[in-house]
Amino acid sequence: MLRCSAFVRLASLLLLFASVGAAQESSSVSTAKTAAAVSTSDAPTAALRDALSAACSQSEQAFSRFLTTRNAETFAHLTPPARVALMKRFVLLNQPGKPSLLPTGSGRPTVHCETPGGAAELQIGGAEISDNLAFLPVEVREPTDTTGASTIRVQMGLVRENSGWKLLSVGLVLLDLPALAFEWDAAEMESTERAAIDGVKKIAEAVETYRRSYARLPESLTKLGPAKRGSAAGPDGAALLDQDLASGTRMGYKFRYVISGGSDLGAPAKYEIAATPETYARTGRRSFFRDISGGLHGADRQGAVGSEVDPRLE
Repeated sequence: MLRCSAFVRLASLLLLFASVGAAQESSSVSTAKTAAAVSTSDAPTAALRDALSAACSQSEQAFSRFLTTRNAETFAHLTPPARVALMKRFVLLNQPGKPSLLPTGSGRPTVHCETPGGAAELQIGGAEISDNLAFLPVEVREPTDTTGASTIRVQMGLVRENSGWKLLSVGLVLLDLPALAFEWDAAEMESTERAAIDGVKKIAEAVETYRRSYARLPESLTKLGPAKRGSAAGPDGAALLDQDLASGTRMGYKFRYVISGGSDLGAPAKYEIAATPETYARTGRRSFFRDISGGLHGADRQGAVGSEVDPRLE
């Protein structure tokens, strides 16, 4: 089902930084004259069509091709959830979908985005082009809507850069990812830190389950991961953690598991677990540490590994 408030939320977020974006993109905007309809050129229409198709499938590589150089550089350094969240805003659907181009009597391109949880149709209107700017109206609606009650109308702006057309604005607000990245990172860090704490706890639970099953500690996180294809779960693949966590990296955090002491045998064997931000101040600030007694600690270590002297978490 279409999330009708999604563009409103995006616009509200973008408006916080509209003045910043306007100053940084003024060199492009100042060249625009009064826009005039140009039906003979469909390059901006094709670019927007392909950008919406990439957003539908949540293809980061394809979508970044339609961002300005400045925005593309920032997009590449956003956290994976932030990149997905941005693409979702363009089609108003949560899940990645399969895009297709629908035939229409009006001749206007219509991108159909089909996902397991719903579908959307995005019809692109005629482009108004002036110098290096193009503005195209887009109507987003549910395919089953015959009355137009679900239709959302928004104007997309594109700018000509390096012989191609790139996304510039949503409505009247510039798409300025560098200005937004700081706020998105702050919002993302809260959720990634919570996920890191959860990851440490899951690893500890998996280690204890492994200990009970095999009377010793696993030699590494990979021993807790999925079993090899065609094999049953065992000491070399206990199927106690998903692949990401067993590989030591998940949602912007790196996890380290270390056996403490000279033995990994039996209940007396001890271990430590640490979680550190993959990119400090972007994917997280706090480092987390589970000591040999099971106490969980957390502190801002500037990206370094935590220790048992850090404040204990409840």
